[in-house]
Amino acid sequence: MRQEHLDQILAKVKDLFTAEDHSLHTILLREILLNFLKLKNDDLDTLDLKIINRSFRELRYAFKVFKPYRHIRKVSIFGSARVPETDPYYQMAVEFARLLARNNYMVITGAADGIMKAGNEGAGSDKSFGVNIHLPFEQGANEYIFDDPKLITFKYFFTRKLLFVMESHAIALFPGGFGTHDESFETLTLLQTEKAPARPFLLLELPGETYWERWDKFVKDQLLKRGLISPEDISLYKIVHSAEKAVDEINTFYSTFHSFRQVGDKRVIRLERELPDAAIEQLNEQFHDIVADGAIERTYALPEEANEPELLTKPRIAFCYSHQSAGRLKQMIDQINKMGRFA
Repeated sequence: MRQEHLDQILAKVKDLFTAEDHSLHTILLREILLNFLKLKNDDLDTLDLKIINRSFRELRYAFKVFKPYRHIRKVSIFGSARVPETDPYYQMAVEFARLLARNNYMVITGAADGIMKAGNEGAGSDKSFGVNIHLPFEQGANEYIFDDPKLITFKYFFTRKLLFVMESHAIALFPGGFGTHDESFETLTLLQTEKAPARPFLLLELPGETYWERWDKFVKDQLLKRGLISPEDISLYKIVHSAEKAVDEINTFYSTFHSFRQVGDKRVIRLERELPDAAIEQLNEQFHDIVADGAIERTYALPEEANEPELLTKPRIAFCYSHQSAGRLKQMIDQINKMGRFA
């Protein structure tokens, strides 16, 4: 390393640690750098260091790519890479993505062939992200996202999966193989445990087909009947039989509900429109089981929400959430959206 380059790096490090800046942003940057320096004394294997280095590089770059588009809602599309263009599911995926783009959503796909290619084709490159992965087969980027600045290629599945969930506002699954089912159950686990915020989780199936119907039967006959999941967990997903219905489900989910924010012990629900007093009273009657203390009440933006100025004027309700059931919370959102139709 040239001396002038080293001097520049050391100057940046000094600026970071001596600046009179105590914001969370700066604190986190300092912790990241310190954690990397600690690796020098941890006696890790070279492979360990390679994984840490590559993961950090991939995430840093991916966040940089997604950041300018975070104000736009996105839908992650999963499905088989082996579905040919002549398959009805391919055409269904094209139509679904086309409708999403018309409704001002962007799509995130795995960037390869099959259902992923259909999603990029339907949305068009301007409304598409591709999160590809290095594999010895099946994963070359399709022509609709190839060489696009919104194409990101990962080495590791875990960093890729993080982006699929973190950057999306809805999940749509078409029939697929092991990878599709891996993505489906991992995302459902994140929703069930609230490691990911509630969102539409849609299983798209052609009329008369039983691909997801049989999956649903397995979940209910084996997981639910054995007590391995709770009845309300079934609310976390929904089977739909047309591209139009799938888009309608996503639009409905965000028709009155906007987003969550946890502030201390309060779960704040930001809304697109005010709910009448009678609706809030009804919510208290129906969902008292997930209220740990007090009641569901109308509120204004809390001081802790000041870092999201674009949302400060939105109506809100808030309550002390028990953190006992993501399924019940999803049911609550569905009820809020029903009430919002008549508000």
